[in-house]
Order: sequence, then structure tokens, then C-alpha cells
Amino acid sequence: MSRLRFGVVGTGRLGAIHARILGEMDEVELVGVHDVDSACAAAVASERGCRAFERLADLWPAVDAAIVAVTTSDHHPVAAAALDAGCHVLVEKPLTPTLDEADDLIARAGATGRRLSVGHVERFNPGIRACRRVLDDPRFITCLRLARFQPRGTDVPVTLDLMIHDIDLVLGLVDSPVASVEAIGVSLITDTVDMANARLRFANGAVADVSASRVSANPARELRVFQSSGYLSLDLASARGEFLRRKPAPPKERKGLGLTDVVERREIIGDATEPLRAELDAFVAAIRGGPTDSVGGREGREALDIALRIQTAIESANYAAEQDS
Repeated sequence: MSRLRFGVVGTGRLGAIHARILGEMDEVELVGVHDVDSACAAAVASERGCRAFERLADLWPAVDAAIVAVTTSDHHPVAAAALDAGCHVLVEKPLTPTLDEADDLIARAGATGRRLSVGHVERFNPGIRACRRVLDDPRFITCLRLARFQPRGTDVPVTLDLMIHDIDLVLGLVDSPVASVEAIGVSLITDTVDMANARLRFANGAVADVSASRVSANPARELRVFQSSGYLSLDLASARGEFLRRKPAPPKERKGLGLTDVVERREIIGDATEPLRAELDAFVAAIRGGPTDSVGGREGREALDIALRIQTAIESANYAAEQDS
């Protein structure tokens, strides 16, 4: 089977990591990279032994697939050009800033018969993969994502920058459509929302509380799931956690019982697989037409839709607060 020829568009921090991993994969060939900052592209190309393309249009005929890791506002024009040129495309999250742009990319992928995937890399967190076998009809989920401030990603609100990771996770865990959204958020440093909290209510009665901040002193990435069979607590940063499962037949006499009399503890430990490598492996599998966990364009659009609904709810809540003050 011939090696797939890959290109990376955008050689910032994340694009450079994509280039490194692609250069290590036996089944693909990293042909080249492109960035509006030609010096940055040249440095990554030199390090990875590939070509730095000065003109983006020259990259498309040389590759079979492209990673789009540019600024969110540029996702649509770059991905659209790649799809129209016949390339398979993986776009970093969020898919696009707007639903119209997302729909356009999905339509282009369908028209060209090319794979459109979205870089929701948290799905490939080893901890998430390890705990899926114990999850069963979650009823309440909490997600906490705190990050130190950095300029990268601030062209969009924190809902699209960070919270969308957990929105995608929650949508994958609850097999039901979102019925309602409540949210609140504030701007502290940028002109957009930097801290946000949202409550998602699903049609099946499940509830998810999702919080994100990009102005925190102490980073954190945590997931907790409550379900009838037990309780899951997971540290996404370390890919470790625990699942407290209710014992099938707990003692009827509860006086003097301890926690271990009622539940059994199962430690959750993710393997050493690099999430981005797992994501790229899944993208390659999708291109090849095999079984894959690669996040498709429609799934990326669904996460974007909820993120935008959250942003609208925040704006409405802030407007109401201003009117009352």
C-alpha cells in the first residue's frame, strides 16, 4: 500500500507537533509545510526534512491530505481550497467560526468524495479511551478546564477555544440531543469571553455542567460522570482516575457500613499513547476507508453548534444583567 503524502498548513505550536508526528509515521510521507510566516515554516521544514512551500497553491498538487492548523478565522478558506484541490483534510478544532462555513466544508467534502475530519484530540486522551468500557447511560456530567492565559486562540471566545473540547466529549457520552442551554461568561483580558460556565440539558433527562477559563493560575482538566451504576472521576491531564462501581448486592443492613462495603473501586489508567498520534492514526484509517474513531465533519459541526448556542446564551445573560444594573 502506497504511503499517503501529507502537508501541514500552519506551523505554530500545534502545527509543528503535527509535523513531528507525521514525520515519525511509517504509513505517511510528510511532503511539506506552509505558513504565512515563511521563516517559521522554513524552520519546521528544516527540522523535519521536508519542503517549505512559499505558495499555498503549490502545496495541494503535491499532497493527498492536509492538516489545517491555522488561526480559526482562516479555517474555512484554507480547508475549502484543500478539499477543492482533491485533498483529504483534518481541521483543528473548532471546525470553523460559523455554522454556514462548517456546512460549506461538509458540502465540499461530500462533492469531492474526500474525508473531512476535525481535531477534537481530547477524544483520544488515553484516560477517556480507558474509561469508555465502564460508562453506561451517564445522568450527570461535570467538566472543568482551566488554562493559563496565552495569546494563541484568543481570536475566538473561550467557548470555541477551550470549552469546545468538553462539549465534544459530553456529546459523545450522552446519546441524546441537547434540549436546552443555560450559560454565563465574562471577559477579563480579551474582548471576548475568557471564562464561561454552561449547563446542558438533554432530551433524555441527562445534565452536563461545563466550565472553562483561559485566565487561570492553576491549569486543570477534569471530568466527572454520575450514572446509576457508579461514579467516575478522571484527571484528563494525567489520564488517570477511578470508577466507583456499586456492588451488585450491597448489604441490606446499612448501619456501620463503609464505602468499600457498598462500592468497588476500579483504577483508571490510560496508556502511553500520544493523543495526537492516535488522532492522526484514526485520520489515516478514515482516508483508507477502514474502521476509525476519527471525528467527522458533521460531529465537528454538532460541537460547534452547541458552542455557539452557549455563546448566544452568555450574550443574552450579559445583556439582561446590563439592563438590570
